[in-house]
Amino acid sequence: MENLTIKQASELLHKKEISARELAQAYLLRAEEKNPQLNAYLEITNKAAMQMADEADRLIERRDSNVLTGIPFAIKDNILVKGVPATAGSKILQNYTATYDATVTEKLKEAGAVIMAKTNMDEFAMGSSTENSAFGPAKNPHDTSRAPGGSSGGSAAAVAADMCVAALGSDTGGSIRQPAAFCGIVGLKPTYGRVSRSGLIAMASSLDQIGPMTKTAWDAAALLECIAGHNSMDATTSPVPATSYTKKLTGDIKGLRIGIPNEYFGDGLDANVEKSVREAIFALERLGATIGGATLPHTPYGLPVYYVLMPSEVSSNLARFDGIRYGYSAASPYPAGGEGRGELEAKTLLDVYTKSRGLGFGKEVKRRIMLGTYALSAGYYDAYYKKAQQIRTLIIEDFRKAFEEYDVLVSPTTPTPAFKLGEKEDPVSLYLADVYTVSANIAGVPAISIPCGTAERDGVKLPIGLQIMGRHFDEETILRVADAYERFVGGKS
Repeated sequence: MENLTIKQASELLHKKEISARELAQAYLLRAEEKNPQLNAYLEITNKAAMQMADEADRLIERRDSNVLTGIPFAIKDNILVKGVPATAGSKILQNYTATYDATVTEKLKEAGAVIMAKTNMDEFAMGSSTENSAFGPAKNPHDTSRAPGGSSGGSAAAVAADMCVAALGSDTGGSIRQPAAFCGIVGLKPTYGRVSRSGLIAMASSLDQIGPMTKTAWDAAALLECIAGHNSMDATTSPVPATSYTKKLTGDIKGLRIGIPNEYFGDGLDANVEKSVREAIFALERLGATIGGATLPHTPYGLPVYYVLMPSEVSSNLARFDGIRYGYSAASPYPAGGEGRGELEAKTLLDVYTKSRGLGFGKEVKRRIMLGTYALSAGYYDAYYKKAQQIRTLIIEDFRKAFEEYDVLVSPTTPTPAFKLGEKEDPVSLYLADVYTVSANIAGVPAISIPCGTAERDGVKLPIGLQIMGRHFDEETILRVADAYERFVGGKS
């Protein structure tokens, strides 16, 4: 069962070589063994998982099943699963239990999938290492002294360590792709609006997107088929119909035009990462694709734009966590972290607001709320937020022009392999880990990270990620390129 993919597990289940109950039990046992070392899971739902597995066995017996039926999944802890805690990695929500399912959760349940755990994450998805979790950092399965990436680090670590077959993450500025690169798995950020955000605890509403974290491109395609589509409860979902992505994975990319953005191969790019990515590009050329240089001239402004727009939306979205409606309240007998009330007891309404947020939020969340409030303030709105929105339009235009000439763009996913836990003490140095991923979120285009090599650090081989970006709602093509590359290098697709 090592490195079992969705496709392989489904074949075993439908050939009756293993039952969904046995499969779930095996992964729950694996999670019990591995999680103390990795801290990838915040909640393991043993009882509910076994009930779902039994139902999956009944569906398979009735031949009312599909490729996801009986497959053990983990869900990032900012995506709601009814009746299960949803902390978003924060003390302020540690006593909150979801009262309804996210749309993606509903779709997985309808497919007969087995949801077995909620994964660790940076608090409210703010971070690039999963070190900002209120419940301790997750760790990289390849080297537990290193970060698994963030903010979906728990999901990436769980898939890479075979604690589940696949997982869901969320991506605001690279939070699926960057941890996928660090942990050596596949991470897909769909086009903004391709997958419903209903039931996702919002960080930055114009950037957030839920997506698959899997072992192969085929698995990512199968999972996207399940969760994609319009949702009447989510006005940001698109009516553009999803396709049968798995049927498009032919392995043939002859004649496809692939652009290599010059701006993604400059200062700060690790030599081992560049070498592996260039070798992957050569492999795509050998598969019959046409390779050419591309330009995205406003790429250097991607991070500054992101770190104005994202905190501004954070400031707005997190205003709801005020100690009144839900989550931790300084006026309640259940303070965050289990501390006694004592001096923390709120005596006025203002006390409830300030003390609930002061104790419930971590330092990175507070930092971004303050940055966003500043950028939106009356004296600075035009200079920061409005200007960032204008440059966002220019970045979108860069991608539009590039895709007139090329079918996909290929680049490194991250500038370096996984870094050590505690290495990035300066927040700005941590933000730079997203330098190659934020532009896809700003423009709303789909992007996928797949493994393309390794770099040795301290005697350990650490994964390197290849990023493939495509036109709006053209997940089909980036998945086809990813699948063709996997086949070329001997992947499992």
